[in-house]
Amino acid sequence: MLNNVKCLVYGYGNPGRQDDGLGVELALRIENDEYLSKYVDVDYNYQLNIEDALTISEYDLVIFADAALNIDKPYELTKIQPAHTITFTTHELSAESILALCQDLYNKKPESYILAIRGYEWEMGLPMTSKAKCNLDDAYTFLTEFIENHFSRCIAGKGI
Repeated sequence: MLNNVKCLVYGYGNPGRQDDGLGVELALRIENDEYLSKYVDVDYNYQLNIEDALTISEYDLVIFADAALNIDKPYELTKIQPAHTITFTTHELSAESILALCQDLYNKKPESYILAIRGYEWEMGLPMTSKAKCNLDDAYTFLTEFIENHFSRCIAGKGI
């Protein structure tokens, strides 16, 4: 927390399925960063869960990080809004659905983004591809700068 701005990076995906673990790996990097971990909380899991609505209700800024196959760039940051989406199973909860639950249940709407990191392979039991690792490095550098700039704006009174 910096200047009373609470930030959470929530990485999700399956590290046992090659590049699917990119979001979790990003969260782990932040957790192990001596500087950034002082100001940013992290959470990670295989998938988003209904209970995550309570977790994100405690933050001003939330960045969901996940692997993506359908982007052309190494990473892509997109601001999201609450959205009620109906799926066949809770294994497919979107970040927008979690945000909608947070707003409905706790009357909170943290500024939220999805950081999609380009992955290439999703085979079980194999290590992350080298191209995905490069994308992870780029996304980590970008996210570090994004968070620092966001905090700077908040200190100047232009943020959240």
